[in-house]
Amino acid sequence: MVAKKGSRGVVGGEDGEEELTRVPIQAIVLADSFATLFRPITLERPKVLLPLVNAPMIDYTLTWLESAGVEEVFVFCCAHSKQVINYLENSGWFRQPNFSVTTIESQNATSAGDALRLIYERHVIRGDFILVSGDTVSNMSLTQVLKEHKERRKKDSDAVMTMVIKQSKTSPITHQSRLGTDELFMAIDPETKELLYYEDKADTSKGTIALDKTLLIDNSSICLHNDKQDCYIDICSPEVLSLFTDNFDYQHLRRHFVKGLLVDDIMGYKIFTHEIHSSYAARLDNYRSYDTISKDITQRWTYPLVPDIRFSGKCLTKLERQGTYLASDIGLSRSAKIGPFTVIGGGTTIGNYTEVSNSVIGEGCTIGSNVSIDGCYIWNNVKIEDGCKLTHAIVCDGVMMNYGAVLEPGVVLSFKVIIGQNFVVPAYSKVSLLQQPIKQDSDEELEYADNSSGNIEIASISNAPERLEEELMTGLSDSQIQAASEVGNGGVGFIWSVGEGGHGEEWRHSVAPIPADRLVEIMKTATDELEISNEDGTALPPSGELEPDSLYDSDEDVKDDSTHFEREVEATFLRAVDENVKEDHVILEVNSLRLSYNLASADCAGALFYAMMKLAVDTPHGSSGDLFKNVTSVITKWKKLLKYYLHSIDEEIEVILKFEEMCLESAREYSMLFMQVLNLLYNLDILQEEAILDWASEKEGADESDKLLLKQAESFIQVINHDLLYVSNFRIS
Repeated sequence: MVAKKGSRGVVGGEDGEEELTRVPIQAIVLADSFATLFRPITLERPKVLLPLVNAPMIDYTLTWLESAGVEEVFVFCCAHSKQVINYLENSGWFRQPNFSVTTIESQNATSAGDALRLIYERHVIRGDFILVSGDTVSNMSLTQVLKEHKERRKKDSDAVMTMVIKQSKTSPITHQSRLGTDELFMAIDPETKELLYYEDKADTSKGTIALDKTLLIDNSSICLHNDKQDCYIDICSPEVLSLFTDNFDYQHLRRHFVKGLLVDDIMGYKIFTHEIHSSYAARLDNYRSYDTISKDITQRWTYPLVPDIRFSGKCLTKLERQGTYLASDIGLSRSAKIGPFTVIGGGTTIGNYTEVSNSVIGEGCTIGSNVSIDGCYIWNNVKIEDGCKLTHAIVCDGVMMNYGAVLEPGVVLSFKVIIGQNFVVPAYSKVSLLQQPIKQDSDEELEYADNSSGNIEIASISNAPERLEEELMTGLSDSQIQAASEVGNGGVGFIWSVGEGGHGEEWRHSVAPIPADRLVEIMKTATDELEISNEDGTALPPSGELEPDSLYDSDEDVKDDSTHFEREVEATFLRAVDENVKEDHVILEVNSLRLSYNLASADCAGALFYAMMKLAVDTPHGSSGDLFKNVTSVITKWKKLLKYYLHSIDEEIEVILKFEEMCLESAREYSMLFMQVLNLLYNLDILQEEAILDWASEKEGADESDKLLLKQAESFIQVINHDLLYVSNFRIS
């Protein structure tokens, strides 16, 4: 499966190389999410076998565990268990040397709690173990977190779990992380890293959260975070399994077990945290996280779990320019355009003048001419005829789109659906050959069904598109035939109705970017609610009524916040460049970051200018002249975005100061171009004369060592002064 190293190691490099003495290291992988967020797809295939950048999700999890030194893995299978077991057998996971994979099957478990109780009864866990789900993608080392957990247990036998977390700011507008999960609040002891409070279902509309006062009484210091991501990677002691067995109320790992232990002051069990920094770890919880993690993989944040390194039975692709990955046996028309961060699997053909960007296309697909595909995930053996347009959609195996069909943002087409000619599938629609269940008694009711519940049995249908519609219609009622043709002339599929939240809530967990008008609407609603709460006197004053010395407001903390802010703005800008995002959408994202960090427009201007200049210097160039061309190209294209944050002379001076800092520290290549870039910004009406002259005036009293760039720009400043004098004299005359 994965290339073997000389000695057992890890894929991540952030933690130490020290090898643990515990043998064997065991892991439990839950191959069932016990949720319905990937319906209707998971009615036909288990979530862990869905392709993620053309490799099944579970391959990422098992490859990471194998490389991290785990020796025994128990895969718990429930929904579609036979499919999971057959895949593990056929893919060779059962035959890996020094890496034992064993399946535990159950048709009765309806929650993670049920799964862990069944595993406890099997008596297979012999010590501390790693608990993850089969939709986890990570390259972190387990060495350090296992060592910490083991040493902590020696001192305190009540320390039963260590949770892996990492920093991740949530949007103050949507109160969601970039993975589409709800805003998470955690209280952690800064010294011991003990978890004291965990809330992922806070009522954000009130703008407050409630903490038990005993937390403050019992702990000398507490750090309350809303900037942490739960990676859902847990190091557990054997007592965790017995606790689930003793408490049948424990069903959900976080909502019941973690929160239950935190409020249980009788047993005294404790949970601790381990924060990772440079490593990657995330779980696919919904369609938005599917999109985010797919992009992280193609942009190589998950290295070595990337498309051009073989770690499963998937077809190997080759990394080309602009982050494009192409298999060796694709049929690509010369007139077709393949954009950045695109993956194309083996045996796929793409016709004339077709454009594909920021997308993943599977194996054996046939894509016609004049097709537009942007931000999509097209699985295997899909046929797309000429003139179709797909935007931010998921298209499952065997789907056929007839001539001129259109998928609007957020659409999900389940297996073997046929879309009729010129039919437009509305935004956020989910289309399946299976009818939507009328009654949903449990989260996974249909996933466990034996196809005797009146649903269409897909497995018995021919793969031939010309026979598919005829076979589907056989045995259906008139109403079912009408529903099956509701996706256009010649189309086959049922459009599922949306949930209680309506289309207004579908965007939260969609692969499509959040619409700008939706963000504006949310911001307006939040502002109105804040004004009402202020009028009622129910909101905290800006000071929060906290003593100054109780706040973490040291210069170092402010500097750290500024650094994190600049990095997030840079990441936002680079995503906008890669995905061709409009300026208005970038402004909304940067504004949300500004609110989150409580910073000013000048900070936004400086951070955006830094991101633009860094993009220019990172773009290949052979000389100073080439570098200046890069700068001119980037600034000219994005000047509207930069000028949005230049409300006054102060913001413009901040841009000059940021450029001066880059010239002297982080990007010294620019030092010889300082005057030219300053002139460019002036000619593009980004900087006014007053800002440049004020900056120069402030420099007059500085040390000679701080005047290097001022001297370089001296002739340019003289020209500005001369022009201003000329304009002044002209007005007088």
